[in-house]
Amino acid sequence: MPSKEEVEKVAIRAARAAGRIHLKRLNQISVARKTNAIDLVTEADREAEAAAIDVLQRAFPSHAILAEESGASTTVSEHRWIIDPLDGTTNFAHNYPQFCVSIAYLREDRVQVGVILDPLRHELFLARRGGGTRLNGNPVRVTRTTSLDSALLVTGFPYDRRERRRFYLAYWEGFMTRTHGVRRTGSAALDLAWVACGRADGFWEFGLKPWDIAAGTLLIGEAGGRVTNMDGSELDLAGAQIVASNGRIHQQMIEVLRAVRPEAERRHAAMLREEAAVSGVAASSA
Repeated sequence: MPSKEEVEKVAIRAARAAGRIHLKRLNQISVARKTNAIDLVTEADREAEAAAIDVLQRAFPSHAILAEESGASTTVSEHRWIIDPLDGTTNFAHNYPQFCVSIAYLREDRVQVGVILDPLRHELFLARRGGGTRLNGNPVRVTRTTSLDSALLVTGFPYDRRERRRFYLAYWEGFMTRTHGVRRTGSAALDLAWVACGRADGFWEFGLKPWDIAAGTLLIGEAGGRVTNMDGSELDLAGAQIVASNGRIHQQMIEVLRAVRPEAERRHAAMLREEAAVSGVAASSA
């Protein structure tokens, strides 16, 4: 079994290998659509993933890997790596400087090591279970904000945001009216890292995948914060309903999410009825 120190070193090497691809490809971007018009993939996604996987497989050939672009390996192992080679692809595709690589190591399905690298800012976030969270080698902690009224939150919108826009905007409005502000940066992994180091007080988002959040959840936990499902239950990496915070405002965030949900569902249902009516009128006029 590899030591935690060895795992950390390999995780950092893999992240830096992917980060070098980001910098190399930033001004040579080739974009292709993925599952829809706003879910993009670039050559940098694929090349960065290949570079990271190569480092991991050379060091730990028996470990399983789950990566955003290539999916899950066929290897069955108690050791597993979860990789997002380029979180913030849309930002990257537009030369917007907010993207990163996220790598997590799990043993028996529990995250043990998390690394998030922002290659443009030269910021490396590293967490080891039981060992705290560091930014470029220096310990970091979550904020001490105790009231949602004084908090700064970050969030994002899933790829079905055009179809469910009113649903998601209801939550944005709910938090916007109860906080100092809400930011939408376009990289969930970096959002989580920034909560961990105290640049934001909390985060919520629907529709995320394990590679978006695996490393970041450990960063926050080891920095003194809290991460759960939106109903307050233990986080399911594949559950797609995450709320993360400094811990002190966590229950307040959950209460807002719970209070907004009926209105969000009502707005979404009303939007569907309106669209159906418009479609019906268009069809009858054809």
